[in-house]
Amino acid sequence: MKIIAFAGSPSKKSINKKLATYAAGLFENAQTEILDLNDYEMPLFSVDKEAEIGHHSLAQAFIDKIATADFLVVSLAENNGNYSAAFKNTVDWCSRINPKVFQGKPMLLMATSPGARGGASVLEIAQNNFPRFNTEIKAVFSLPNFNDNFDVEKGKISNQELDNLLKEIVKGFLN
Repeated sequence: MKIIAFAGSPSKKSINKKLATYAAGLFENAQTEILDLNDYEMPLFSVDKEAEIGHHSLAQAFIDKIATADFLVVSLAENNGNYSAAFKNTVDWCSRINPKVFQGKPMLLMATSPGARGGASVLEIAQNNFPRFNTEIKAVFSLPNFNDNFDVEKGKISNQELDNLLKEIVKGFLN
């Protein structure tokens, strides 16, 4: 099984990338590839910009990576209760090439934040919106209070209850 994991964040120190990387590593006997949104940085999407340059090659590259996956692990950053502008822009460019951006791939949808809600607002938006981009969200996981519940040095969830919950979710996919 091949897993593509990424964070919906352009931050070089993305806590969501740390969570996505950890979660992807829980899948036994899987080949994992962690994408970085910074590798797909494109100009702000507009129909005028699209008319000027056409389909962006980095959008095609992102779509091509998604095509190689059997399963997606996505952890979304929450910026003012919504997706990060970088993630939204990537989806906007990709959807002009293929409206089914996620190409029917099953997904573990996650979010984390330093706050107690753990990205609950962005998760709600994504749960309503992502099926339109052709994915089946198999499970949703929120990690609240990232700084208290994730050991950055060890690269893993430090809260045993939350760690067990994520491990049970992953185990459910493997059975």
